[in-house]
Amino acid sequence: MKKVINVGIGGRSFTIDEDAYRKLDAYLNNFRTKAHMGCQTKEVMDDLEMRIAELFEQELGSKSEVVNLALVNKVISQLGMPDGSAGDGGYSTNDNKEQYQATGTKRFYRDPDNNIIGGVCSGLAAYFNIDIVLVRILFVIALLLGSAGFWAYIIFWIVAPKAVTAAQKCEMRGWPVTAENMGKFSQKK
Repeated sequence: MKKVINVGIGGRSFTIDEDAYRKLDAYLNNFRTKAHMGCQTKEVMDDLEMRIAELFEQELGSKSEVVNLALVNKVISQLGMPDGSAGDGGYSTNDNKEQYQATGTKRFYRDPDNNIIGGVCSGLAAYFNIDIVLVRILFVIALLLGSAGFWAYIIFWIVAPKAVTAAQKCEMRGWPVTAENMGKFSQKK
């Protein structure tokens, strides 16, 4: 018989067995010490917990199962550490460790890091993976040829949310939301 614990991860409630809880707690503490994020530590740790909760929900679905050590190992191997290491930090208890290839989902956001006015052009450039100067030139040409460029920019500015968190900045570029990728944005400031 194993002891289970009810925990809140990323604003969601999960039932997790004791071994898995210790492993996840050690991973989060190890991540916090390796991240070197200064004043942004809380924001990045909140993003990391929300991503962990999303991955747990994807695996468990609507079933009310207990999060076990195998699932925690899978999530940790997917997320890794901000320095690019595997993430187990020497706490590995490999029962059946799977290699997990993460793919990122792309979403359109306004990019506040490279903006001039509202971040629309830099967001489009990041989303389509093209040069930001090209997008800005196309908007200026559309503005000079008529008001279509102006109205398109205004509509994009209203419709697209601003990429505030490191996870949103990863999604904007189509990168997987991993600890290593989120760490890239927390170190810029």
